[in-house]
Amino acid sequence: MAIDYEKLVTLAIPDVRQTYTARDTMLYALGVGLGHDPTSREHLRFVYEKALAALPTMAVVLASPGSWMRDLDTGIDYVKVVHGEQGLVLHRPLPVEGTVVTRSRVVEVIDKGAGKGAVVVSARELIDVVTGERIASITQSNFCRGDGGFGGPARPTPAPHKMPERSPDVICELRTNPNAALMYRLSGDYNPLHSDPDVAAKAGFPQPILHGLATYGVTGHAILKSVCDYDPTRLRAISARFTAPVFPGETFAVSIWRDGSVVSFETRSVERGVVAIGNGRAEIA
Repeated sequence: MAIDYEKLVTLAIPDVRQTYTARDTMLYALGVGLGHDPTSREHLRFVYEKALAALPTMAVVLASPGSWMRDLDTGIDYVKVVHGEQGLVLHRPLPVEGTVVTRSRVVEVIDKGAGKGAVVVSARELIDVVTGERIASITQSNFCRGDGGFGGPARPTPAPHKMPERSPDVICELRTNPNAALMYRLSGDYNPLHSDPDVAAKAGFPQPILHGLATYGVTGHAILKSVCDYDPTRLRAISARFTAPVFPGETFAVSIWRDGSVVSFETRSVERGVVAIGNGRAEIA
């Protein structure tokens, strides 16, 4: 089955509703490395119920539409899909608990040509059920490696954020725990690629890899630490491109460039020298 452009861009993706608690908020923070220093007052703000605050990047896991590309009639070869880019815009601070709903849609499908794959861009709004207020706008690009050449409209892939040519203003190093993927998966992504050594081996990896959105969360932590003084209300937007897998236990070096309210960033594995997240852009209040 091939992609039908008109059918995919008008696809009805079911709304998803979720009630989350302060415990979920603390668990997410632990999964992306907060609490690594249990005596840090800055870390405790996100993992201890006293004056608890939510990490902004937790918005991307709330009321997730899950594997809609696989579960709905999309024509996409789901086995060959990889997460390409992730974007988040915060319209208000994320509550530490509540009931939310997401409304998702396909924004664009870009045909890169036969044998070259396709890019599917989706978006969802995260809404507070009680107040009706919009909390966040979330975008995601997936590279569908097996679906190029379906005859979609010809258009270029949007250019990535251009990185500064000077040396970074700061480099923040954060070490992940060896059990980081096992902790992070409890926030909702139970893909066995991140927990089962046998599944990882079949995919060509020596061990389970860390979730891309976990790396995204660790990177968000580095930005909060380096340019926001750990104030989550100052991080207004964050977007990035995933470029290489990383493993739990590795140390991430997040290079940060500050240009007024705009922050550019790149996340690299210290141990292997690979760039895990590139062309990153954040907006700071």
